Amino acid sequence: MTDTIRYECTGHIARLTLNNPAQHNALGQKQLSAIQSALVAVQGDEQVRVLVITGEGDKTFCAGASLQQLGSGNLSGDTFQETTDLIADLPIPTICAISGNVYGGGAELALSCDFRVGIAGSKLRVPAAAIGLCYPVSGVNRFVERLGVSAAKRMLLAAEEMPAQTLLEIGFLDYLVQPAALKDTVDKLAAGIAALAPLSVRAMKKIIQQSAAGTLDRAFAQGLAAECLESQDLQEGFRARQEKREPRFQGR
Repeated sequence: MTDTIRYECTGHIARLTLNNPAQHNALGQKQLSAIQSALVAVQGDEQVRVLVITGEGDKTFCAGASLQQLGSGNLSGDTFQETTDLIADLPIPTICAISGNVYGGGAELALSCDFRVGIAGSKLRVPAAAIGLCYPVSGVNRFVERLGVSAAKRMLLAAEEMPAQTLLEIGFLDYLVQPAALKDTVDKLAAGIAALAPLSVRAMKKIIQQSAAGTLDRAFAQGLAAECLESQDLQEGFRARQEKREPRFQGR
């Protein structure tokens, strides 16, 4: 990784931290390349069951792609989109711990995750139209797919600044907590997911993604369900219930 992107893994939980608070955790070519490398590491580690993405500092979670590098031609919007697509396509659940305000592409970075936990007092704004940019097509689609047409218009066409409570109401946030409770809330959510049967979680995430995109392959989905029915983890789940203990899933 780099000094501005940290990646660490403890047990079944991986954590990716944007570590450039002086620049509002904006993402340039160097940072995006480091994030992509971390995502490749996640893909290749069968022990990782959950990825948490967060930002260092208590002011800004992420200001999106570096406008300075975009303006100078040193960064392509395609690189940012490739990164958010990689996050969205991860087979494991992802949690975005939104540690502060969200600007620009930081909103899409968060939307690429499966769960978003925000803090009271924070706000979000996507100012693309205010500076003359048309947000990338795949990114616009992600806003519409995740939040619906009305919320996407408020964010993109009106460049509306939204407080945390509004973000909860429109479904951008799944959980809204006080700043002091963010870490414990995210850790508890991550640990709870990590304790579940990974084959089941991965199968259902894939089916949900296909359903949301209108591309559900029923034969493929039924194959995933059959794999879970034939798994050792299912038998472990039954035994754990009978023995009144917590299951110890192995992902097979």
